[in-house]
Amino acid sequence: MNILVLNCGSSSVKFQLLEMTKEQVMAKGLVERIGAGQARIKYKTGTDKIVREPAEITDHTTAIDYIIRMLTASEQQVIESTDDIDAVGHRVVHGGESFAGSMLIDDEVYAKLQECIPLAPLHNPANIKGIDAVGELMPTVDQAGVFDTAFHQSMPRTSYLYALPLWVYERYGVRRYGFHGTSHRYVAARCAELEGRDPAGLKIITCHLGNGASVAAVDGGISLDTSMGFTPLEGLVMGSRCGDIDPAIPLFLQREENLSAEEVDSLLNRQSGVKGLSEGEFIDMRDIEDRYFEKDPRCTEILEIYCYRIRKYIGAYAAAMGGLDAVVFTAGVGENSPITRKLVCDPLGFLGLELDDEANDAAAPGSGFEGRVTAADSRVGVWVIPTNEELVIARDTKELVEKQRR
Repeated sequence: MNILVLNCGSSSVKFQLLEMTKEQVMAKGLVERIGAGQARIKYKTGTDKIVREPAEITDHTTAIDYIIRMLTASEQQVIESTDDIDAVGHRVVHGGESFAGSMLIDDEVYAKLQECIPLAPLHNPANIKGIDAVGELMPTVDQAGVFDTAFHQSMPRTSYLYALPLWVYERYGVRRYGFHGTSHRYVAARCAELEGRDPAGLKIITCHLGNGASVAAVDGGISLDTSMGFTPLEGLVMGSRCGDIDPAIPLFLQREENLSAEEVDSLLNRQSGVKGLSEGEFIDMRDIEDRYFEKDPRCTEILEIYCYRIRKYIGAYAAAMGGLDAVVFTAGVGENSPITRKLVCDPLGFLGLELDDEANDAAAPGSGFEGRVTAADSRVGVWVIPTNEELVIARDTKELVEKQRR
């Protein structure tokens, strides 16, 4: 079975085509700058990689049509026609309380996706555009939605309710939802597999560290708590997002600086985090790390703040679960930054965690490292596990389609 996985952003479409017998990637790539005049296409099959800049890709339908033509009719084609695509799996950011698992998209599911737009106004409309485009271009193909929020629907009310008047939750659905669920789910399961243990008996903290970042407490294979909340703004320090702050600060800034709600939203989501602490100079943690090793005092402080927040969540979640068996680092920073892992983990020896510096250094940028980076006698394992959200989406889509066809 061939599954096309689509991750549609507001002006981009990331894609992979996977052959699921061997779970092998046949082709992958990215269409970016949709609607901006000069689009950019990155397309890779095996060792062959091409970049194109077609004159104009005006919308998601045009972008996905271009992807299909690359897959079927270019010099790097990997299938004969759309008949060779058995199903399409979509990353959908927000499923609200409607979806605790992945779903085949029918009229009822589609309607509920529309209802979730107010919860993710920047993400869900783009995800829906991808569903609409596939419906137009391949009207008979099965489509599935795999939700970032679904994994965290196992959280108990004690984890997800905010201490606001209850009507705010009941009327507007304001609660902790959590995000990056597909990634947390994958690396937690992979950690249990690498440990050779039943997930039901493990207490794992998963750290998805990229430009957006979150931590999850995975107890017995299910999400007990996670750092992102009603939106992806809460929790860790991120590239341009502030993470946890006193909720009175936005009100203070509105009064003192005469800012609108939209201006405060932009300040917290787009001008804060690493970008804010560096006064707009940096957003990429690689730049911060380079200057950390040059002993730049400002970047040293930023990296220490960044790692302190991660470490604080690990301690809190170990307490929430009543124990800890493993910590997993994943995503761009988590997989590729030995110094971040070291600064996070070295002070956690009281939890029974001891890094192996040589193994940790081996998990360097571009290494593709997967494995344990703690000393042999460390009671708590620390793992570096590359995430694979596309594979999770493809697996879920395959399972749903096969179930429907039985």
